[in-house]
Amino acid sequence: MMQSSLSKALNLASKVFTIFAVLFLANTQFTFAQSDYPNKPIRYVVPFPAGGATDNIARPLQNELLNSFKWNVVIDNKPGAGGNIGAEIVAKSAPDGYTWLMASVGTHGINLPLYTQGGGKMPFDPIKDFTPISLVAELPNVLVLNPEFAAKNNINTVNDLIAYAKANPGKINMASSGNGTSIHMAGELFKTMTKTYMVHLPYKGSPPAVTDLLAGNVDIMFDNLPSCINYIRAGRLKALAVTSAKRSPAFPDLPTIAEAANLPGYEATSWFGIVGPANMPADILNKDSTTLMAAINSPSVREKYLAMGAQPVGNTPAQFSTFIKNEIAKWTKVVKDSGAKVD
Repeated sequence: MMQSSLSKALNLASKVFTIFAVLFLANTQFTFAQSDYPNKPIRYVVPFPAGGATDNIARPLQNELLNSFKWNVVIDNKPGAGGNIGAEIVAKSAPDGYTWLMASVGTHGINLPLYTQGGGKMPFDPIKDFTPISLVAELPNVLVLNPEFAAKNNINTVNDLIAYAKANPGKINMASSGNGTSIHMAGELFKTMTKTYMVHLPYKGSPPAVTDLLAGNVDIMFDNLPSCINYIRAGRLKALAVTSAKRSPAFPDLPTIAEAANLPGYEATSWFGIVGPANMPADILNKDSTTLMAAINSPSVREKYLAMGAQPVGNTPAQFSTFIKNEIAKWTKVVKDSGAKVD
């Protein structure tokens, strides 16, 4: 009887030990996998075509992560629907650190209010479905005029432009790279804050809009700095101000619109940052954040960004999260006030 009881007790103890051993090994393997992260390629989804501004910001960072940190990050261009196609892919991926999105002012700022007006739906929630990791860079737009239009109407400053627009409502033609783009929204924010009316002429991309601006077929444009920087330097376009909160290192003598026209709060930059799917583990998020901030602020990446007129940032997940929420709030008001729509 005693032997039978002892045998049962030993058997039970053996089972309990086995269970704890399995749990311990599983936890050890999971911990090791996380501490060894990344031990396979990271998919870096860029939701716009190769060669565009978003892609151009992604590639120097990809190279730095490989060369200095031995992280194998593979860029996967998934364009379409203003960035929503690529963003949806990441939103529905496993939160294991092996899928990133190059988020932008479009995917995590403008698109939510733009695509949901009139009862439309977004395929993801830019807040709930992602884990912000770091804001990578900000790219200012620049307010440029056709030089002949500016000379003819004595427009040499932002205040000159505002005064002319108020005296001549509807006479100024404002080009953009398309409805709902950051370039379009920069102009709409300017019109809203200055209480002016200018006719918006959307183009299919920035190049044809700039071509017409150079030819004098349109009067003004808010454009990404890299696409018109050479025309400004050659004197073929007249730059009045940048749309960022701070002056651009590429043109340190060019004021911001906020300071030039006394418009506190005016800021309309194109920005790019890395996010992952929602619910990423804290240790992986911290490792991503630390490594990305080091890469963004490396001399190699900074030099490449500054050369294209972009300002490297690199901030914490908490800071980037707050930034995204503020951007959505700002662009929701701009979209509502401007009546901007998706073509």
